[in-house]
Amino acid sequence: MKKYSFCISLIICLLVGNVSVSLNKKENKKRIEFQLNSLFKDHMVLQRDMPIPIWGKAEAGTTVTVKFANSEKSTVVDSNGKWRVNLDALNANFESRTMLITSSINKDVIKISDIVVGDVWICSGQSNMQMGVGGVPEIKALIPTSSNIRSFKVKNTVAFQPQETCDGEWVNEHPNSAVAFSFAYFLQKSANVPVGIILTSWGSSSIEAWMPREMTKTVPHFKTMMDEFDADTNTKNRIKTILEGVKPWARKDDIFLRRQSNILYNAMMHPLIPYACSGLVWYQGERNTQSMHGMPKKPWFSRNSGMLKYGETLKEWVKNYRKSWNNDDMHFMVVMLPGYGKILDSGTDINLESPDSHSWAWMRESQLKVLELPNTSVVNTIDLGHVKNIHPKDKLPIGKRLASLAMNAVLKSGTESYGPIFKKIKTKKNTLVIYFDHAKELKTKDGKAPKAFWLSDDSKKWFPADAKIKGKTIILSTSGLEKPLYVRYAFTGKPTVNLVNGVDLPAYPFRTDTFKP
Repeated sequence: MKKYSFCISLIICLLVGNVSVSLNKKENKKRIEFQLNSLFKDHMVLQRDMPIPIWGKAEAGTTVTVKFANSEKSTVVDSNGKWRVNLDALNANFESRTMLITSSINKDVIKISDIVVGDVWICSGQSNMQMGVGGVPEIKALIPTSSNIRSFKVKNTVAFQPQETCDGEWVNEHPNSAVAFSFAYFLQKSANVPVGIILTSWGSSSIEAWMPREMTKTVPHFKTMMDEFDADTNTKNRIKTILEGVKPWARKDDIFLRRQSNILYNAMMHPLIPYACSGLVWYQGERNTQSMHGMPKKPWFSRNSGMLKYGETLKEWVKNYRKSWNNDDMHFMVVMLPGYGKILDSGTDINLESPDSHSWAWMRESQLKVLELPNTSVVNTIDLGHVKNIHPKDKLPIGKRLASLAMNAVLKSGTESYGPIFKKIKTKKNTLVIYFDHAKELKTKDGKAPKAFWLSDDSKKWFPADAKIKGKTIILSTSGLEKPLYVRYAFTGKPTVNLVNGVDLPAYPFRTDTFKP
């Protein structure tokens, strides 16, 4: 009997022990380390003049308190282990200050040092945004006189699911991007506040690479792309193998990753939401110029919007990001693609000088559609670029124009930041009169007649126009047509232009016809 009692007691002890071990395992599994989102680190810049979200993870039920400047906010961590507070809006401040974040469990304290308050901008896109400062001597020369610029570089990687954190550090120096640095430089000098740049860019990436999966509901071709991706086991396995393999990646693997859809967004943009910022600078589009109508069967990496669908896709992208950040005032500044001589062989006309060829002119028209949304700007680069180099070095004017647009559109400086923009057209006998906005002191840079105007009628044949400036208008005529009806301006891959306003900003390209390409 004693033998049986001993066995029963032993079994009970083992069972109780197993239950205890099992409970401990569950407790360990549920335990969440007290932490902040990866953007909240020493040397960071906080956005001025708007509520500042601070968020992270901790044990459910924990009270978290955030103290910074004169603002103190507390919250209780939810059942998913997530917490967030919104600090009160702050004025710009160059003073280096410290933030304290405390947890009610174990009295844990996280301290973030050397924080300033100013203007924060996200700079994103592909290789022309990524191009380094060292490759542009005029911008490199700005370094000795730059100050109060800080940057956070998001590590280039991908993920199958949206990530909550990313790799990167705030540094007390300029970003290594010619466009982002020159923009920050001139913005800082004009606004006289600290400037923070969050740089998240990757060469060869399409706009679809930076789109969340939920956009399959609003962008039909993106749904097709994601359905294809989900069914492509080989691609997914290759991505997984690359991510788990030796680093740094081989060049072919690096290119393979960055040319995918959605997975750049998951790893390099989603972790930034909802960090308070003035807006986002977007220099991208080259990848989407590989076709007119989009979604060619081959090569696989050309399956994207193409040039004609890009405009509507871009607008949906902006609206989605604003919804994610819960900020309808979030400003988007798009860098227009500059001059480049490539002509697609999809058109009947492959003449570089023709306004009817399938050139980057159609992408620029698509990019300008973003202006149909409020709180958007487009940097005009029609006078820049290189006919044979897709990575032109004339980035300094882009930085200046971005800063001017930001000062005007976001900071309400009242300075002129746009070149002449087409307003309306009138017919007078055998001439056409073009009216512009932003046309004060309309002139040409070289004192010669305005260039790059073309005229047509319903025949769809285009003839170079004779152009004359009259006040804020341009008078157009041509010997090739008795009654011209339509105008195209600077509507070629690499047009030669000279029309500017009083502050030497170039006129924006446009067309008045509705001919289908």
